[in-house]
Amino acid sequence: MAAGSSAPTPTEYIVHHLAHLNSSGSAQKKIVDFSIVNYDTVFWSIAMGLLTVLFFYSAARKVRVEGPSSRLVAMVESLVEFVHEQARSIVHGDVRMIAPLAMTSFVWIFLMNAIDLIPVDLPGYIGSFFGLHYMRAVPTADLNATLAMSLVVLGASIYYGIKIKHPGGFVKELFAAPFGKSLVLAPFNFLIQIIEYAAKTVSLGMRLFGNMFAGELVFMLIALLGATATWWGFGLHFLTGLGWAIFHILIITLQAFIFMMLTLVYIGQAHEGH
Repeated sequence: MAAGSSAPTPTEYIVHHLAHLNSSGSAQKKIVDFSIVNYDTVFWSIAMGLLTVLFFYSAARKVRVEGPSSRLVAMVESLVEFVHEQARSIVHGDVRMIAPLAMTSFVWIFLMNAIDLIPVDLPGYIGSFFGLHYMRAVPTADLNATLAMSLVVLGASIYYGIKIKHPGGFVKELFAAPFGKSLVLAPFNFLIQIIEYAAKTVSLGMRLFGNMFAGELVFMLIALLGATATWWGFGLHFLTGLGWAIFHILIITLQAFIFMMLTLVYIGQAHEGH
């Protein structure tokens, strides 16, 4: 068969690159389906998590009580100080566990986002080397992953709400806020509280997913420009890809920062009463 006849169409190319290596063996039918395990998302999430641990471990080993620190230590110290100040300004309470949570989420999400800067076809080539037909490498472009992370933030906010206000005070607030203490208004208060928690969780996951999914699609469209077998086609492909990659560095950093800040905001709200 001729090479040209076996080449995928642009639609087939994009659909293939958007497919996950999952437990069902077929494309996911629903937007969110926790019954299906996307193995590529799990693998790259764990890999970036281990890289995050290695990053902080390497910095910790280079810390010296006396003498100048390395650039890595100086960068981590600046990051720790910045996140700690943000946590103190937002969360009116003990931030000894909250600030590390926020900092870890920032670095971890940044590294997962940064995979998007890798050439689009490279993860597929790596997967095919191991006999895998699909390999989607950006975990934050998978709505299942971003909603799972937002559920962790929801759990943390509920935990601190119960811890700070005690179980009785937390339950009382569910039925007494925002319209006040009244048996008639209690069901409406509870409904609004549930809607608020659900809206925070969904919007937190959707925001990160939407931006990273859109960025991934743009990279795929730029990659299709390389199929134009002309000198100006390859030149346009290179310049467009380079420009979007430089701009995308801002996006991946900003999205990690926004997720971290919203995590602090939601946990901070759990420390306060309505």
